[in-house]
Amino acid sequence: MTDLVPEDQIAATLTAPVASRSGMVMRLLLAAIVVMAAVLAGTAVMVGAGQAVVVSQFGAPIRVLTEPGLAWKLPAPVQDTTIVDLRLRTTSTGLNDVGTRDGLRILVQAYVAWQVPADPDAIRQFLRAVHNDPDEAARQLRSFVGSALQVTASSFDFADLVNTNPARLQLAEFERRLQTQVEAQVLKAYGIQLRQTGIEMLSLPDSSLTATVSRMRSERETVAAERTAEGRRAAAEVRSNAERDGRIVVAQAHTEAADIEAQARREAASIRTRAYLTDPQLYTLMRSLDTLGQIVGPSTRLVLRSDAAPFSALVEPPIAQPTPGPRP
Repeated sequence: MTDLVPEDQIAATLTAPVASRSGMVMRLLLAAIVVMAAVLAGTAVMVGAGQAVVVSQFGAPIRVLTEPGLAWKLPAPVQDTTIVDLRLRTTSTGLNDVGTRDGLRILVQAYVAWQVPADPDAIRQFLRAVHNDPDEAARQLRSFVGSALQVTASSFDFADLVNTNPARLQLAEFERRLQTQVEAQVLKAYGIQLRQTGIEMLSLPDSSLTATVSRMRSERETVAAERTAEGRRAAAEVRSNAERDGRIVVAQAHTEAADIEAQARREAASIRTRAYLTDPQLYTLMRSLDTLGQIVGPSTRLVLRSDAAPFSALVEPPIAQPTPGPRP
C-alpha cells in the first residue's frame, strides 16, 4: 500500500532552493557594496580649508592638492596622503643680546608670523626639511631670526631704536631689514613664508642702562640749558623793545601835550584879548573875581585893605562907561 505525500510538503520542497538562492544573492550584493564603499573610502581624499594634502606613491610625493574639495587617489599601500597645515602661525625669538653700531649692548625680542604657502614646491620642501613638524620649523625659524638680529642691529645706532623724538626712530626700517634678511633663506631652506616680522620687546642690560640714562640725562640738560638761554635772550629782546616803544610813546605824548597846551594858551590869550577889547571894565572885574576865587576859600580869613585890588572890586562902584558917539 503506497503512502500519499501532502501537497503543502511538495510545495515547500520545491520553493526551498529558490529562497536559498535569493538569500545568497542578497548577501553577495551587500558584500559587494561594502567592498565598493571600502574602496571608495580608501581612494577618496578630502582637502579642507587651510590645508594641503600631499599624495605619495611608495613614499615619494607625486601630487600636492591645495584646493579645498574632494579628490581621488589609488588605495593604500600604493598611494598614501599627508596633511600639511597652511594656517598662519607665530613664534617669538626670546631676548637676544645684540650690539648696536655705536657700541651699546641691547636686549631685543622679535616675533615672526609665518606659514607654509599654498605652493607645491614649498610644501614639498617643508616636508623634506622638517618632516611636517611645525614645532621643528618654529625652532629653526627662531635660530635664523636670532642670527639676523645680530647683523641687523649692527647697522643702527641706539638712538635710532630708542628716542623721544619720533622723527629719529627707525624701528620700521629695522623690522623691514630683519624680514628681508631672513625671508629668502627660510623660504629656500624650509619652504616657509614670512608674513610679518616685528620687534616685540627692546630693553637694556644693567650696565648699558646706567650709561644710557646718564647720557640721556646729559643730553636733556644740554637741551634744557640751550632753550633756557634762548628764552632769556628772547625775553631780554622783548623787554628792550617794550622799553624803547614806551619811551617813544611817552615822548610823542609829551610833544602832543605841549602842542595842545600851547594851542590852548594861544586861544585863551586871544579870547582874553577879545574880551578886554569888548568891555575893559567888565574884563577887569571878572579877572579880579577870578583872583579872589583862587585866593579866598571857605575857611580862609584875610585882613586886607578893601580899597586895594582886587578887593576894591567889592566896594567900588562900577565906572560909568562913556556912551559911544556916532561914528564919523
